[in-house]
Amino acid sequence: MTSIGLFGASGRMGSAIAEAAADRDDVSIVDEQCDVMVDFSAPEGLEAHLEEAVERGKPIVIGTTGLDERHQVMIDAAAERIPVLQAANMSLGVNLLAHLVRQTAERLGEEWDVEIVEMHHRHKVDAPSGTALLLGEAAAEGREVDLARVSERGRCTKAGPRKQGEIGFAALRGGSVAGDHQVIFASDDERIELGHRAESRAIFARGAVAAAIWIEDKPAGRYSMNDVLGLT
Repeated sequence: MTSIGLFGASGRMGSAIAEAAADRDDVSIVDEQCDVMVDFSAPEGLEAHLEEAVERGKPIVIGTTGLDERHQVMIDAAAERIPVLQAANMSLGVNLLAHLVRQTAERLGEEWDVEIVEMHHRHKVDAPSGTALLLGEAAAEGREVDLARVSERGRCTKAGPRKQGEIGFAALRGGSVAGDHQVIFASDDERIELGHRAESRAIFARGAVAAAIWIEDKPAGRYSMNDVLGLT
């Protein structure tokens, strides 16, 4: 039995994780002593949560989105002392999609334009979504380029044709959409579309629980959902 201490338990994802854990007999959500910590709170709480995990010597799974470079440095430092698994999206399907995007980008040249379109519910505050950036990083890794250098997120304010090698992002918001992501590879006369649709937050919650169980007995280090899927 793996016991999980949950940061952000009152939020949407926290509630979904509690429901996912309740459906299993090998994991439980606890308030006090736990085997693994899971953080789905907010970026401003990450530092304190990492410090607590390090102090208690507990593995931590981080699904909080909207993190910046400063947060990544904190995660790197914590991973030197405890096992840390951080992912912008805990869905097993999304992470497999990222793997396919990486492979596709690696095999296709820059004459294939890459565009990433995502849609989420009206309450989501960050854009592009963490998952869209995950997919963008996968495409950039496949091409062996720096995403920050080739990313294009603001065509509405710029005139001119598309630049070769760009990885474009479009963010849509509305309704109660849990999360739709599509990666389009477009060339002359043909197009490849790789996509994923989240029907509910349950998929992210189930992935987070799977990650927590997987990381429980791992040594200190930084991990991702690719490790959980055995893709590394």
